[in-house]
Amino acid sequence: MKNIRKRLLLPLSLLLLLTGCSSIANQKREDAFQYKGSLIGDNSAVIHIIEQLPYAEKFHEVSLETKTQPYGMTIMYEKIDTVMTEREYEEAAVYNASYLFTLIDNAEWVAFDFEGHSYKMSRSKLEDWYGKELHDVTNENELETFIQRALEQESALHQLFIK
Repeated sequence: MKNIRKRLLLPLSLLLLLTGCSSIANQKREDAFQYKGSLIGDNSAVIHIIEQLPYAEKFHEVSLETKTQPYGMTIMYEKIDTVMTEREYEEAAVYNASYLFTLIDNAEWVAFDFEGHSYKMSRSKLEDWYGKELHDVTNENELETFIQRALEQESALHQLFIK
């Protein structure tokens, strides 16, 4: 009887652990879209959105430009431990900017500082690249599809960034 319990307990425990982790990951993504319609002046919403994005564990601080238009933000990250190529940094910036522009209505630009790798992009350039206005995106699946399709193209990714 004890052997049967042990045999059942381990797989059941693993199943519960994996199910719990999966629901946490899905909940985290759903939480980002609860901030759709936020404004750049709502620093709490902006921070919560950033905390849902890739490299959130390296997020250091955000500086919001709310006094003069165009409104925007600079997001600073601590040094990322893994070695990344220039394209990987650019893809991370596009991915994070896509979420920020989709969820924050009045954000017109965003700058990323990955300790030595800086990127700045505007909403209008990114929307032109996608061929769609990001405020029209209503859910994560739609946004993820746009991002993945665009990043798979061999188009000049670096042209998105403001020098």
